[in-house]
Amino acid sequence: MNENKPDNSQSLACVFCRKNDDCPNKYGEKKTYEKWNFSVHYYCLLMSSGIWQRGKEEEGVYGFLIEDIRKEVQRASKLKCTVCKKNGASIGCVVPTCKRSYHLPCGLQKECIFQFTDNFASFCWKHRPVQAITSNKYSSSLPCTICLEFVEPIPTYNILQSPCCKNAWFHRDCLQVQAINAGVFFFRCTLCNNTDIFQKEMLRMGIHIPEKDASWELEENAYQELLQSHDRCDIRRCHCKKGRDYNEPNSKWEVKRCQSCGSSGTHLACSSLQSWEQNWECLDCRRITYTSDFQKAPKHPLANSTNVTVTDCLLEESSSKLPRQSTVAQHKELLRLKQEIQLSTTACIFRRQSCLTQRQGSKFRRDISTILIELGFQIKKKTKTLYINKANVWRSALEQFQSQKFNPSCSIDVVYVNGNEVGSQHLGSKQEFLSHLMHHLENSSVFEGSLAKNLSLNSQAVKENLYYEVGKMLAISLVHGGPSPGFFSETLFNCLAYGPENTLPTLDDVSDIDVAQIIIKIDSATDLNILNSVISQHYNYLEVSGCLRLTTSLSDKFMLVKDILFYHVINRVKAPFESFKQGLKTLGVLEKIQTYPEAFYKILCHKPENLSAKNLSDLFTIHSVADVQTLRFWNSYLKAIEDGKSATTMEDILIFATGCSSVPPTGFKPSLSVECLHVDFPVADKYRNHLVLPATNTYEEFQENMDFTIRDTLRLEKEERSHILPRTLNVSSNEEMLI
Repeated sequence: MNENKPDNSQSLACVFCRKNDDCPNKYGEKKTYEKWNFSVHYYCLLMSSGIWQRGKEEEGVYGFLIEDIRKEVQRASKLKCTVCKKNGASIGCVVPTCKRSYHLPCGLQKECIFQFTDNFASFCWKHRPVQAITSNKYSSSLPCTICLEFVEPIPTYNILQSPCCKNAWFHRDCLQVQAINAGVFFFRCTLCNNTDIFQKEMLRMGIHIPEKDASWELEENAYQELLQSHDRCDIRRCHCKKGRDYNEPNSKWEVKRCQSCGSSGTHLACSSLQSWEQNWECLDCRRITYTSDFQKAPKHPLANSTNVTVTDCLLEESSSKLPRQSTVAQHKELLRLKQEIQLSTTACIFRRQSCLTQRQGSKFRRDISTILIELGFQIKKKTKTLYINKANVWRSALEQFQSQKFNPSCSIDVVYVNGNEVGSQHLGSKQEFLSHLMHHLENSSVFEGSLAKNLSLNSQAVKENLYYEVGKMLAISLVHGGPSPGFFSETLFNCLAYGPENTLPTLDDVSDIDVAQIIIKIDSATDLNILNSVISQHYNYLEVSGCLRLTTSLSDKFMLVKDILFYHVINRVKAPFESFKQGLKTLGVLEKIQTYPEAFYKILCHKPENLSAKNLSDLFTIHSVADVQTLRFWNSYLKAIEDGKSATTMEDILIFATGCSSVPPTGFKPSLSVECLHVDFPVADKYRNHLVLPATNTYEEFQENMDFTIRDTLRLEKEERSHILPRTLNVSSNEEMLI
């Protein structure tokens, strides 16, 4: 594909709108192809009604095949534009009863709406979508929050209102320019920074949001200055002979920054500082911090006085050419402005870090335990007691979490109950309860798949809002110190982190054997006749699922497979997914997943690695003065398990001591401890994560007692729960094809 030089591109008019204009903001990028002797505007191509992208992105023109473009131009040549009355009107109003056709520039002139999403629908001036006109509560005009020019706060074609901030108004042209510059990652409401609601409404109203990085992100070293520290002496009388910009580390001419604002500096010698560790504040910050002292301070000598010392330079009054700051309010205002500059710089770096973190390979990575611990700061000291029936953890947990009195931000205590028996209550381990709950969810019917699971479609679960509850339970487990799921498929995770529209399902995501067979048959078709035969054979399914498409070449099978996968894995479970996502917003977990996807990917999609003898030993701290021989037996026992010389596993020991089969992302609270006592068998206190080791005379006796107790205890606990596993949440076995 050979493109002409830019000056030659002006000689050929767009094959659709017949205009030479090269205006990317209005018509999209204009490209001229010497090989095929035509030019085309990107938006004219996208919005044409009779063409769709059948090739890959690098094929033809943006994935539109050349033969398809020629056919569309031929089709449009027979249609007359309703506006200019000339032929070539390739765009038609999407309303079935409307017969209006027009060129893209003519449609813009008549204030048509072009939606750059989904099916790229266009609406004529009679049928275009409008924003709801609310009562005008404003007595006068309001500024466009982008260009700051005043507009009349009434929604029209050229004036748009933010869907999330009712006092935010924009010019359409201002929004379009900002969207092109910001791209999908940075285009958001200028007041509240909302992305999802704001972008959805702007797409509906015809704003094109390109799927690209922001223009300022593409500029090389655009943020380099933000990463540079202040290294200049700002004292009024700098004594360094080499100038204010001279900075020699580990000497008296090293520059020290203000400890409060960081935006002013001094040479150590210029402020009589003895070392780097000594604190220093600039004049502006000192004035604010010590306001009362300034009010009582005596006047200092004039600047031209011969008695001025180095220390006096720190407390000099402002120059006579500058307005004097005499009030506390002025001092506070000065500090506020400096803090705003600092916060603005920090926020800019943070926003950049957040967006880069969403793309793999970012150097701004955060440890998952740190993220979850920070989320845990919102947990209050007020405690909520959960009464859990071990015979049905799911049902009793659901009742507790659905209670109006339950607050996810309260601390959790667990009390196990055994039916209605009197005196059968006992204090339980929160982490053990959350571990059991995660195991129940993994094997529930709201998920499907063997190891890597996606959401299933269960009409009863939708009706009972269980997908929301499951999402909430997962969020609570992560923030309250429970185990991570570890069973999400990569597709489910990508839908949560990057959005369903940016996710490509695979055949591994299809658990329905019949649907998988249809996909395999279509994908393995070797010629067009076989492909059409398979389509005819499964016509009803393709029609119901909305995947039926015209196939004119064998390559059409790839788009058909893509459509089926996207429908079956994503579109089919759209309602459950939205409900599940709302549940994950509990305690801010979903927002953190979308901000730090790499960190969460490891714990949501993968089980923790198996513990080694050393790792497990390091988890336990010695509770008291220990029996040296018993501790030696303990370490030998762990080594024997690692070498496969015992039927017990590391996981069994962890479950026996804590109730958890793996280490939670935030670690164990309280931390694990071990104690050696003269008892016959090991004893575990799961509430305190405490393990008592038996003090025996021989290692053989120690291993036998440990193996017998641990395995027998776990067997009894498993039998206690066996009658409700593994389908505790199997609310309905009837799965619908469509909602």
